[in-house]
Amino acid sequence: MIKKILFTSFLLLLAVVLYFNPNFKAIGAGVAVLLFGMMMLEEGFKVFTKGPLQNFLKKVTDKLYKSISAGALVTALIQSSSLVSVITISFISAGLISLSGGLGLIFGANIGTTATAWLVAGFGLKIKISALAMPMLIFGLIFSFKKNTTYKGIGNVLAGLGFFFLGIHYMKEGFDVFKNHIDLSQFAISGFFGALIYTGLGIVITTILQSSSATLALILTALSVGQIEYQNALALAIGANVGTTITAVLGSLSSNPAGKRLAVAHLIFNFSTGLIALVFIFPLASLVNFLSDFLNFSDTDYTLKLALFHTIFNILGVVLMIPFIKKLETFLLKLFKESDKEIEGPKYLNQVVLEFPGTLITSLSNESKYLYKKYIFEIVAHGLSIHRKDIKSDVKIGKLIKESNTLIDTNIDELYYSKVKNIYGQILNYIAKGQSNLKLTERQNKQLTDLKLANRRMVEIIRDVREMNKNITVYLDSDNKHIKKEYDKIRKKVAKVLRVVYLFRKNDEKELYFNQLKRLKTEAKEAKHTSNKAIDKLIRKSLITPDMTSSIVNDSDNVNDLIKKLIQVAELLYSEKDVILENGTK
Repeated sequence: MIKKILFTSFLLLLAVVLYFNPNFKAIGAGVAVLLFGMMMLEEGFKVFTKGPLQNFLKKVTDKLYKSISAGALVTALIQSSSLVSVITISFISAGLISLSGGLGLIFGANIGTTATAWLVAGFGLKIKISALAMPMLIFGLIFSFKKNTTYKGIGNVLAGLGFFFLGIHYMKEGFDVFKNHIDLSQFAISGFFGALIYTGLGIVITTILQSSSATLALILTALSVGQIEYQNALALAIGANVGTTITAVLGSLSSNPAGKRLAVAHLIFNFSTGLIALVFIFPLASLVNFLSDFLNFSDTDYTLKLALFHTIFNILGVVLMIPFIKKLETFLLKLFKESDKEIEGPKYLNQVVLEFPGTLITSLSNESKYLYKKYIFEIVAHGLSIHRKDIKSDVKIGKLIKESNTLIDTNIDELYYSKVKNIYGQILNYIAKGQSNLKLTERQNKQLTDLKLANRRMVEIIRDVREMNKNITVYLDSDNKHIKKEYDKIRKKVAKVLRVVYLFRKNDEKELYFNQLKRLKTEAKEAKHTSNKAIDKLIRKSLITPDMTSSIVNDSDNVNDLIKKLIQVAELLYSEKDVILENGTK
């Protein structure tokens, strides 16, 4: 609602200004062209974020200094802190990086955005930039018509840079013409009060443009033609840094907890940095003058001085925030907790993971593992009246079954509808979106297909256990010791598989438990086609009733299917090998 009000107000104000002051058109057009160029740059660089960039960012988040450096470097190269933010949120949501690693990337991205100021001040305003923009646009459009995605990406990057520089050219010309009619520098306000006013103005402009880089380009072009005073320009730059977080916070209102945490972290960082820069604006300006002399800048080259000021207070902000990053992480995790709903929702799936194949596959794998170990494990164990803690213990399986003689009241249908169904549906939905909308390799496509199969097997497991649970509920406390013994055999077989699966998941000796699972699966296959002599003997001697006979015969067959499916899912989700699952036979 706030965004809609601000956007509508901005459109009305812009229409009034353009109508009553046509001289403002060139500046407005320049801003529009520059923003369009930045959008094309972001789209172009997205092509190159699918593989190498993602792998690079994943590897550099183990240490804080690495993540900050990487965030700064990548943002400076691709000129888009928003793209770095999207990638970071995707990685955190998928569990690929920690929150502290993500915070490092975001803080580094703030330093990286200073590259825009240097690009505009040191290059865009020093030469006739339109002469360079035109060839970039021409070659960019030629490349963009190619079918190859890499060429399209290069074309968008070149065209984006062309529009970016062309926008600076129009803005500079617009301010030159505008100065002949109205001299904005007459509205300069000196002293700390002026710094406060212009910081607020910088926040408003950035909130409207939704880009601190565009605001900085606007400030620098206005400063280069003398339309604003240098000290007021410093305050505007501080406001631009703070204003960009307003957009991030508004955009995160409907996002997942990971998005909210990063947006609030960005807000805290930029507000803290902005406050420090505002309080010490005049000492920092003196430091800039000293460093400008050392760097041999001209005394009147205020655009380079502004770029230097912008860099100094962003680096200062990062240095001051580093000691508090762990406390900030703890605060954010407490502030935005995972929701605990009556109908269980996905833990790892949200819209941001659909941006890249890697984050989607990792998120789907984590979600499937979560579903398997938390709910399928519970439903199978409780459905057979076995406690999960006993399966995880070192108690021998025979003794475990003998002592597990109390019925566990389990409503499998209720568990399915409240805990499993929604997550299962979301997993299938995200797999379908990934296979339809993302450019996947053959291996990635197979991984998604296998995950779909694993989840389908999990739902089949629930169906099998539901049928067994009905009979176990009847016969667990039966006076007929023979039927009770046969159902204890079934429970023992399943408990043994659950324990090996648990050890396979948790233990480092994957090969050992992998081989045990293979053996158990082979035994289950062979048992399905082998007559159960013990049951045949009970039937011949009329030791069990016809109802008992039909129940135990069906469940003896079904338990072998159940075991195979439990092992198949475990192999697929936790094995480091490529496992071929049977699609048809059960």
